[in-house]
Amino acid sequence: MMKPNILFVMTDQLRADALGKTGGWVRTPNLDRLAAEGMLFGGCVTNAPVCIPARVSLATGLYPHQTGVWGNMEYDLPVRSDTWMQAIRNQGYRTSIIGKTHLHRHKGDLRDRESFMHAYGFDDVNEIGGPRASMHVGSQMTDEWKKAGQWDRYIQDYEERFADKPYTAKPSVLPLELYADVYVGTKAKEYLRDYAHDQPWFCMVSFGGPHEPWDTPEPYASLYDPSEMPLPIPRTEAEGARPNGYLDFLFKDPAHSPAATPEEIAAMRANYAGNVTLIDEQIGGILEVLEARGVLDRTVILFTSDHGEMNGDHGLIYKESFLNSAVRVPLLIWTPHIRKSRHAGTVYPGLVELIDVGPTLCELAGTALHYPQCGKSLVPVLEAPESTHREDALVEIHGEAMLQTSEWKLAVNAEGAPYLLFSLQEDPTEQRNLVDLPDFRHIVEALMRRVSERRGNL
Repeated sequence: MMKPNILFVMTDQLRADALGKTGGWVRTPNLDRLAAEGMLFGGCVTNAPVCIPARVSLATGLYPHQTGVWGNMEYDLPVRSDTWMQAIRNQGYRTSIIGKTHLHRHKGDLRDRESFMHAYGFDDVNEIGGPRASMHVGSQMTDEWKKAGQWDRYIQDYEERFADKPYTAKPSVLPLELYADVYVGTKAKEYLRDYAHDQPWFCMVSFGGPHEPWDTPEPYASLYDPSEMPLPIPRTEAEGARPNGYLDFLFKDPAHSPAATPEEIAAMRANYAGNVTLIDEQIGGILEVLEARGVLDRTVILFTSDHGEMNGDHGLIYKESFLNSAVRVPLLIWTPHIRKSRHAGTVYPGLVELIDVGPTLCELAGTALHYPQCGKSLVPVLEAPESTHREDALVEIHGEAMLQTSEWKLAVNAEGAPYLLFSLQEDPTEQRNLVDLPDFRHIVEALMRRVSERRGNL
C-alpha cells in the first residue's frame, strides 16, 4: 500500500477563534475548505502557552515538568532526544522543515546548527528565526533581506517598535514578497513543486506569524476594519481571596498589560486578522501546487499552532497565561479518506492536547512511537468521532499547572496552591474565578488530585 505524503502546517501564536470556521471574524477560505472536507478539533489546547516549551513538548511528547523547559530560554533540544519526526523518517519518508522550529537557540546563524535539525529528524532544512529573533539571527531568509538591502531597515523598524508602544499596529517595512510568512509559503511551494525523490515526503511548513509585533504588510494591513473586530473579553475577577499565580504578575506587568486604548486594541486585532488571512492565502497556494502535481489525493494534512494570543482579552497581550485566548489553538486534519467519508466536516468538541500531533502523524504514516511519551493518536477519533479521546488536558508554564476537563479549568501556582477555577460551561469567557468559594472546594480538591496524578505519570 502506498504511503501518503504528509503536510504539517504550523503557525505561531494563532488563537483558536481566528479562523472563519471557528470565530467568524477572520477570512480563511483555504483553511475553512480543509475543515469542511476534513475534521476540526474544537477542544485542542497547547501544553505550554509560550513558544519554546510548547515546541519542545510537541517534538518530544513530553510535558514541561518532564523536559524541564518551563519558559522561553536559551535552549537546545539535546540531539539524542527521541522525536516523532525521526520515527516518520525511519518509516521511509524524506523529511523537510521550512520555517520556524525554535528547537535550538535563536542565536548566531541557524545554519551553523543544521546538524541539530538532522538529528531531530529532518533531511532538508530551510529554517528561519521568529519575528523578533530575525533582527539578529542569520538564515537563508535574512540573506535575501540583506541582498535586497532590507535587513537593516527591518532591524531599525523593530528597534523603534519596541522602544515605545510595541502593541501599535503598523505595516512592515519589508516588501510583501520578502515578509517572513510569504517567504515561508514561497519556499514551501518551490520545494513541493520541484520534489523529485522516490520516497514519500513529510514536509513541515512552519509560519512565524501571526506572532507579534503587529506588522502585517500591505495590502493585508488594511484588509480589516478595526471597528468591526470583536471586542476584547473583560478582565477576570476573583470571588473572594485567593493565592497568587503567574497571571497576577501578567496583570501588573506593563509589557503584558499595557495601557492601550480601545482604538489601539481594535487596530491590533485588525492587523492580526490580516496576517492570518495572508497565511491562509499562502496555504492556498501550497494546495494549488499539490493539486497541479496530482498528489493532493495522496496527501495527509494537519494544521495547528503552538499557542494563542491574548490580543487585548482580559487586558493582556502576548501569551503565558492559562486563559483560553492563550491556551486554545486550532487543529484540523484532512485526509483523502475523510474527505470522501460521512465524517467530512465534523467538528470534534472533545479535549485534545498539542502533543497528540506526533503520534497521530506517525499512525497516519504507518508507524508508532516506541519510546516513553504522553501523546495519544487521534486516528481512532477520525474513524469514530463519537469516541472520547481524553478525559482531561494538562497545560504547564513557569512551574505552574492547569488541568482542564469538559466542565472545569483549575490552575495551581508553582507552590502547588490552586489560584484559578472556572466553570467552562456556565462561564466560557472566564469572568468569575471561583477557586476560593466554599461551595466549590470539593471540585478544587478533586481536580488537584488529578493534577498530581497527571504530573506523576511516566
